[in-house]
Amino acid sequence: QLPVVESGGGLVQPGGSLRLSCTASAFTLSLYDIGWFRQAPGKEREGVSCIRTTDDNTINADSVKGRFTISRDNAKNTVYLEMNSLKPEDTAIYYCKPRLCALGPIKGGDWGQGTQVTVSS
Repeated sequence: QLPVVESGGGLVQPGGSLRLSCTASAFTLSLYDIGWFRQAPGKEREGVSCIRTTDDNTINADSVKGRFTISRDNAKNTVYLEMNSLKPEDTAIYYCKPRLCALGPIKGGDWGQGTQVTVSS
């Protein structure tokens, strides 16, 4: 078990920005691939963005390319998801998860509380 805490969500208008944080107190995030995922009401959880541990290479879902950026701050043991040009369809609960780097639908697994992102005028 690699527990993480997600934070930084909130209500933002379309076109706005948010920065989500993924932190851990019991282990070092930089030792693992870290993925960001989201689940909108009535939809499957999906992979959004991931950063690899080996070379900090990142991958992003087509739906967020050019708008979302994943990054690490190893000194703070934190992984960020910078979200710009937010759209109503980005509304979801966002989760981070170590050891899982995948895009597309994700089924099952153990997940934390996540952080709610609501994009609405």
